[in-house]
Amino acid sequence: MQIDPDGTGTTFATIDPAHLPGSCPGGVGLTTALTVLPGGWVAVGSLPTADGSAATAQAGCLLVLDRFGTVSETIAGDGVNGPWDMIAVSRGRHSELFVTNVLNGTVAANGAEVGRGAVLRITLEDRGDQPPQRVATTEIGSGFAERTDPAALVIGPTGVGLGRGDTPYVADPAGNRITAIPHALTRTDSAGTGRVVTSGGSLNGPLGLAVTSRGDLLTVNSQDGFIVETTPGGRQVAVKQINNEGSPAGAGALFGFALDLDHDAVYFVNDALDLLH
Repeated sequence: MQIDPDGTGTTFATIDPAHLPGSCPGGVGLTTALTVLPGGWVAVGSLPTADGSAATAQAGCLLVLDRFGTVSETIAGDGVNGPWDMIAVSRGRHSELFVTNVLNGTVAANGAEVGRGAVLRITLEDRGDQPPQRVATTEIGSGFAERTDPAALVIGPTGVGLGRGDTPYVADPAGNRITAIPHALTRTDSAGTGRVVTSGGSLNGPLGLAVTSRGDLLTVNSQDGFIVETTPGGRQVAVKQINNEGSPAGAGALFGFALDLDHDAVYFVNDALDLLH
């Protein structure tokens, strides 16, 4: 869907898994890994499942669509395994995708927790009217806890946002914390799960994550409908419930969200009622 600032929604793309321009193991199952690249290209994650259960989940891919909603390219393999969330940073002719992946050994564990969730940095080169080309993939984060879940499909590293400098922050719902991966634009190896910024407190299964213009972190809880603001130094400074549907109140309602262009409000998906606020 394409949502205009006035709230008008139109269909941007309808994706046929039988007619993709490249490999996407398992087909199409879109996730909140979605970003817009220079030239109007849209990259979106696919974590497919044949019957809606984690038991049939497959590695999937990233789909790259042109500005008209046509899938022009797939990015699969080389560490792409259940892309769950994503941000992009573009500089000159190159864009860096930071992608969380949640299927490294998860399905085989059959509900048991495994420490194999990963964050990839995928470097794309701009080719003008042609789809951007992957030129490098680097695992910059690893060892995040992940498991299958009958309600959420998968619990694993989710929201990712870039702070000042080159430090991405990762929402780690299984660990109920936010971590930071240093030197993410230049590092050539994994930082593991990175540095713990904050844990516990008002966090309650954080999923979506965004960074404000002043560098604070906003996360939304999967278990109680609250949004939490945390400073880069790890101090939780504000908390507000933005959804109270369901029982317990707000549980399962919040996932993806984003800041508006003025950075003074947020858009969030209400999974309880299938609405955008």
